[in-house]
Amino acid sequence: MSATVTRDKPDLRGFLPGFLALAVIWGASFLFIKVGVRELHPLYLTLFRVGAGALTLLVVLAIGRQRLPRDPRLWGHLTVVAAIGVALPFSLFGFGEERVSSVLAGIWNATTPLVALPMAVLVFRTERMNTRRAIGIGLGFVGVLTVLGVWQGVGGAQLTGQLMCFGAAACYGLAIPYQKRFVAGHAASGLSLSAAQLLIATAQLAIVAPLFAGAPPAPTGLSIDVIASVLALGALGTGLAFVINMRNIRVAGATTASTVTYLIPIVSTVIGVAALGEGITWYQPVGALVVLLGVAVSQGLLSGRIRRAPEPIRQPAQQASY
Repeated sequence: MSATVTRDKPDLRGFLPGFLALAVIWGASFLFIKVGVRELHPLYLTLFRVGAGALTLLVVLAIGRQRLPRDPRLWGHLTVVAAIGVALPFSLFGFGEERVSSVLAGIWNATTPLVALPMAVLVFRTERMNTRRAIGIGLGFVGVLTVLGVWQGVGGAQLTGQLMCFGAAACYGLAIPYQKRFVAGHAASGLSLSAAQLLIATAQLAIVAPLFAGAPPAPTGLSIDVIASVLALGALGTGLAFVINMRNIRVAGATTASTVTYLIPIVSTVIGVAALGEGITWYQPVGALVVLLGVAVSQGLLSGRIRRAPEPIRQPAQQASY
């Protein structure tokens, strides 16, 4: 989908409702994952979530009279993105939240740009490293160590769960530059590309889940809370949220729309504490703030020199980070 950014200051009345809605939907996704893994194996939670999201986007495609991509080579790249950017990270967050709180999972999600930038610089060569970015990455990983509370010693299920959540964020960090390098320049719309990704991820998980998690659970054996969480994750967090995100990009531009990343851990923390009664220690939110500071520095958001001159921007399929 192509969108042209024509103004430096977006109309807040048109942009803010969608921006806040997206922060709430993606921030609440960690709550829904936590509820879902109470009764579902993480692989089946991800399968049902991705399947519901794919169905949602197919309906939106049909309404908009758009088609799925037809280029076989593009489908090959989308298969890679579906695995490392959808199936694997979604599953890792599920496994992680069997061991840690939704609050911590939301915090770890914020580390995605700290992995994406080095991958883009060193592997895919779509970005260049400079002093500011290096300082930002260094600050971010100080925040990572703070969230872990390394001075206390780490180990056990808590560490395993946190590393799984960080692994999920790392998958996003790998998928984003891969997508930018091999997918973003394609003429297909972002909506079409994302629907294709979710369809492929559904097929991948339909093969993997029975092999590692056994037979699928009977829907009648699931509680209403779990069923509602799966539907919310799929239809809202993996389907409708994409449509809202694309609108935010059209209204305000990709750079401004991407700042929703900074609200997601805040929303996930508030919801986790309020709805699930999850506790946090002082160094976890402090570490999260240091991570977000590092991300802001690496992206140049604090330099005051970001130029937002009008320019046509071809929007790739936006990688979900939730």
